[in-house]
Amino acid sequence: MPLMIHTPLAPSNILGQEKQGEIYLKLENLQRTGSFKARGAYNKLATLTPEEKKRGVIACSAGNHAQGVALAASLLKIDARIFMPKSAPKTKISATENYGAKVELVGETFDETKAKTLAEAAKSGEVFVSPFDDCAVMEGQGTIGIELLQDLPEVDNVIVPIGGGGLIAGIALAIKSYRPEVKIIGVQSYHVHGMISSIWQQKLIANRSHKTLADGCDVALAGELTYEILKDRIDETVLVEEEEIEQAIHYLALKEKVIAEGAGALSTAAILSGHIDHLLHGKKTIAVVSGGNIDFSVFKEII
Repeated sequence: MPLMIHTPLAPSNILGQEKQGEIYLKLENLQRTGSFKARGAYNKLATLTPEEKKRGVIACSAGNHAQGVALAASLLKIDARIFMPKSAPKTKISATENYGAKVELVGETFDETKAKTLAEAAKSGEVFVSPFDDCAVMEGQGTIGIELLQDLPEVDNVIVPIGGGGLIAGIALAIKSYRPEVKIIGVQSYHVHGMISSIWQQKLIANRSHKTLADGCDVALAGELTYEILKDRIDETVLVEEEEIEQAIHYLALKEKVIAEGAGALSTAAILSGHIDHLLHGKKTIAVVSGGNIDFSVFKEII
């Protein structure tokens, strides 16, 4: 069994016809653990020294990074402890535990959870595995960018969800190293858009007004490293409403037969919103479906 899957790039005939261009979906919901996060987590843990591996790892996550770290730790025989917000989806909590990690529910938001995780790591000596603000993690996520260029070398646009920025930073670094003219389009919710606010203000700032259906991207303050990488590499930014995220989940399930969580549907929401139609016309565009770990009760309500 491969450590990670080279996930499919599926054409969307419906969206392509509607937007008068070629649109493809990068199905990271089919990656091991159901999201892209396993790529970066494994790459990070594989770089640890023998002494660091003995100390064990600790991470904070709303759910997908938790599963990625838990799987990577299991494969590499490393003890893992994961702090998750009390509001984390039950499916993500149980999946993380099933991979063998110890889960502790701490804090009301991701940012609270992160602060408590860093404090605990300082006391325990465990190695902190950042969900996004780490070079090895970003390099792991960047393998998606390499796959995109392999599968569609002539791509014009890549639309990527943003939380802390690890996914889009990795993809932007990989793609622009080979084809700097490709447009990198970042998407966040109006409720939480720390990275996009930082890009607009040209300094790292927090932005969160309410929780979002895109819980995997519910990060008020993006990473310092990811911001430095992205401030000169994001070409376009899009904010979408919560209703548009719901519509995207609904559309992907019923029309494309793709199960996406809120964060995973952000790129499709950006397309459906009409905000970037001028970029799609006559172009080849890839929308990254970053994950499919949606709570069944939420999915049922939306459908």
